[in-house]
Amino acid sequence: MHKKYLIQLSLEQRQHLDTLVRSGTQAARTQIHARILLKADAGPDGPAWGDAAIADALEVSIPTIERVRKAFVTAGLDTALYRRRPHQPSRRRKLDGAQEARVVAVTCSTPPQGHERWTLTLLRERVIALDVVDDIARETLRRLLKKTSSNRG
Repeated sequence: MHKKYLIQLSLEQRQHLDTLVRSGTQAARTQIHARILLKADAGPDGPAWGDAAIADALEVSIPTIERVRKAFVTAGLDTALYRRRPHQPSRRRKLDGAQEARVVAVTCSTPPQGHERWTLTLLRERVIALDVVDDIARETLRRLLKKTSSNRG
């Protein structure tokens, strides 16, 4: 079967991968990907194994081999070997430090008339009324107060 992404390693890349595999200090995933690239190398010095033979020898799935091939050809050696790290956190924070301080200050103040203590619902309504935030979930307030080591006693 004709491969869409052919691996052709340079001598430097091949030496780098050999060193990486032989040292054994990298993550298992990185070592497996390096072995896949070495076995799939269709260059003049490479063995040019087929995907099924690589899958049997390294005990990985054929889609994994195809992903490693594609990553190497389209994005380079580092992308094929190492995990991609996110550039940004998965979620943006709802409150910054100043807003958190205002929420804690409201929590430490006296509760509304007719109430013995602050509930999360009362706190949420007061924080929105004071224009600290436009809208906030009770769970977000609960997490904020849980991580805060303030003691009202």
